[in-house]
Amino acid sequence: MSRFTYQTKGVCSRSIDVEIEDGIITRVQYNGGCSGNTQGVAALVRGMTPEEAIKRLSGIHCGPKQTSCPDQLATALKEFLAQ
Repeated sequence: MSRFTYQTKGVCSRSIDVEIEDGIITRVQYNGGCSGNTQGVAALVRGMTPEEAIKRLSGIHCGPKQTSCPDQLATALKEFLAQ
């Protein structure tokens, strides 16, 4: 099992805790941010591969911001896979 915390940039949430086991996302917890939205994203990606989550979440913007909490999760997963 791999666990990591990603410090978000440019969004309301402060960080994202992620757990991946056998290539599958098993847990995502946002710290801060819009509670309902971040819980929804976390529930939706549970059971996905990091690659599938990246494909679905990359490039989502929050209003005028160039990123969003889902996009930040995609960035975190990209960094994890690059290691």
